[in-house]
Parts: sequence; C-alpha cells; structure tokens
Amino acid sequence: MLQLSEIWIYPVKSLAGISLQQAKVTERGIEHDRRWLLVNEEGTFLTQRQFPQLALFQPSIDDEFLTITHRKDIVEPLKVSLTPPNHHEYVQVKVWDDTIDALEVSTEANEWFSKALAMKVRLVYMPEDSRREVDKKYAITGEEITSFSDAYPFLVIGQSSLDDLNNRLKEHVKMNRFRPNLVFKGGEAYEEENWYEVQIGKATFWGVKPCARCIMTTIDQESGEKTGKDPLYTLSTYRKAGKRVLFGQNLLVTVLDTIQLGDSINVISTKKLPQFEIEVS
Repeated sequence: MLQLSEIWIYPVKSLAGISLQQAKVTERGIEHDRRWLLVNEEGTFLTQRQFPQLALFQPSIDDEFLTITHRKDIVEPLKVSLTPPNHHEYVQVKVWDDTIDALEVSTEANEWFSKALAMKVRLVYMPEDSRREVDKKYAITGEEITSFSDAYPFLVIGQSSLDDLNNRLKEHVKMNRFRPNLVFKGGEAYEEENWYEVQIGKATFWGVKPCARCIMTTIDQESGEKTGKDPLYTLSTYRKAGKRVLFGQNLLVTVLDTIQLGDSINVISTKKLPQFEIEVS
C-alpha cells in the first residue's frame, strides 16, 4: 500500500519549506508553492546553487500573511500579504531560459532581503494572469503551467528511495535535501520514476520526467552550508542516465482536488525508462 506521508511547499523559491497536513492542488502546483521569487538587479533568479545561505530563511503562512524569519535572527521578521500587489506594473524576470511576467512585492521587502543578504535583490510575485508553460515535449495537452519552480509544478519522492540512498551513504541525509512537494511511504525504491498516471486521494497526476539533480542536494538545509560531494556523488554511481543524475519524479496534474496526509496512492499506469548508464562522474 502506498500512502502520502509528507506535503511540502516552498513559497519563496530556494528558501526553506513548509510542511503541511493538507493542501489545495492547483494547475501550477500546490497552493502558494514558489509563487514568490528573489531576483538580482538584472531580474535573474537566485537559488541556493549560488547562495546556500538562502536555506536559513524560514517562511510560514497564515490566512493573511507570508511571514519570513531568519534562523540566525539577523533581521526582524518580514510580513508579506498573501494578496497580490495592487499594481499592474509588470517586471520581467528570468528562471533558466524562461522570461516571466511578475509583480514587484514592495520596497520594504526588497530592502529587507537586501540587508539580510548584503546584496541588492528584489522580491517578486507571480500573479494568476502570468502563465509560464512547461516544456511542451513533456506536456499532456500543451497548456500545462508551473510557478517559479525549476520546470514542473510537482515533485514526488518515495521514502523507500531515500532509505536506499542512505544505506549507501556514510552519513545519512534528510528528505529536505531534495525539496519534494509530495513524499509517500510503501513500495519499492525509485518506483515513482516509472509512474505514468497516478491518483493521490481524488487528485490525478501524470509522471512526465524523472528529476535531474544538482549541487543543491549537497547543501545542508538546516545550516545553509555545503557538506561535501554527497549525496550527489553517490547517486551518480548508480542513478545516472546519460549525463543526468536522477532522483524523484516530476508530475503534472489533470484532476484538481485537496490532498491530505494519509491519502492512499493508486498507480493507474507505469512507463519504462531508458536503461541507466552506470558511470561515475
């Protein structure tokens, strides 16, 4: 039996995540997931790849506000309204090769993050009328969208997959190294990477592409520091396809609903992946 065991959102891309008991599934991801983004003066997105200290910023959400604190208390908490900014002066920001329409949140938010990071940055928000399409090679209808995520609206990982990886590591790592939205218990290690159509509660998802992993997996999410080559190095010795190291499955959604911890997972159909190329990077 497969069962949903964790739900995570990351309201501001590359900041710490929030664990949820239940969540509303929307077409661009779980509600509030990666709807905010930090960009530099040129409008290019910031991530832990270049700035691992972003992991030290902890968001929380209530009915009205997104509140952000710093784990070392170097600044007072910042409160940002969950209601989108009330102006329509779009700025264009870049996430990888995508140029996206966004709204600058506020001068206060810009100054708060700039002070905390000791560099000039801006906080922007993706409004409902900003539509960022996923790669059409992996789309279902060609109309699927995502938020400020790297590429897809949902990422699922099985606890068995992490357990198998940790059995190969000298020092165990937590699931938060991989920043999933959905975690499930039960089943075989890495089986999620073969999912094609799957139902979680009453919501239906399609597996479109295993997730290629990067250097962010080597950053401890509690300390905001790089801890060495693992777990990426060890993954590369047995989870490599071509030049990509895979861990987890990207999903698109076809039936929207609310999901909650303990929901059963029904794998409706699977697909075979290309044979892994075993090599050490």
